[in-house]
Amino acid sequence: MRILLTGGTGYIGSAVLEALTGAGHDVVAVVRNERAAGTVSAAGATALEGDVTDVAWFTAALEGVDGAIHTAAPDEGAPEFNEAVVEAAIRAFGAGDRRFVLTSGIWEYGSGVGLDDDGTLAPPDLVAWRVPQEERLLASGVDVSIVAPGIVYGHGRGLVGLVTEAPRTPSGALRLIGDGSQRWTFVHVDDLARLYVAVLEHDRPLGRVIGSDGSPTTVHALAASVAGPAGVAPESAEATRERLGAAFADALLLDQDASGEKARSIGWVPEVTSVIDEVRTRRAA
Repeated sequence: MRILLTGGTGYIGSAVLEALTGAGHDVVAVVRNERAAGTVSAAGATALEGDVTDVAWFTAALEGVDGAIHTAAPDEGAPEFNEAVVEAAIRAFGAGDRRFVLTSGIWEYGSGVGLDDDGTLAPPDLVAWRVPQEERLLASGVDVSIVAPGIVYGHGRGLVGLVTEAPRTPSGALRLIGDGSQRWTFVHVDDLARLYVAVLEHDRPLGRVIGSDGSPTTVHALAASVAGPAGVAPESAEATRERLGAAFADALLLDQDASGEKARSIGWVPEVTSVIDEVRTRRAA
């Protein structure tokens, strides 16, 4: 299939690009400059230079493909950015015969054990804007699936570094995010990329699909795995909010346990299931 991809030079998007071409798809990667065009071209995609926030332009771009995956995430203005993408997807894919895959995130489910892909959403302020956009898209008639990744890690990147490379106390202890008892649901970026392809190729739209390696891990356990003899140092939630910013801290303090049953029901099986093993392996290397 001819698939349009946004964010093809990003952390998640570049892995998705590799997975798509590896599965035999013809990828059109939207880019904003010549440098990015060269990057995606070298990875096997056809570069299409343009601005996805130009709704008319992006709608026309979507008209020429068999499906699309949206992974792009700007540093600022994400709500407005995604609103433009959703509007274009509804205009171009409204007939419901071509798959549109949107990227969301595990935080929109709020805290909970055994989080259900189709369960209640309780997003913190940081990501609350996602929910009405997604609900509009789900109600629009577009053949849509929404991938909600856990905390993405792999290749030395992702939010894991907030824990493993956190500031240390004067005694050398690694500072935790809160008391560290909260579980984070993780997914390796390469496994996540394969999930996007599985969702794209599935014979029906799936609604929301959580991407999880099935091994939720506490922040304390992750920090302790690299802390060394000095150990770890819990801090209050208020101290974390002051250090990292209230909205971001409130998301990081969520206690989330999700297995991602829907993803497994379509045949997706993560190959990397221990963030601690991954971190230790990279440090040993």
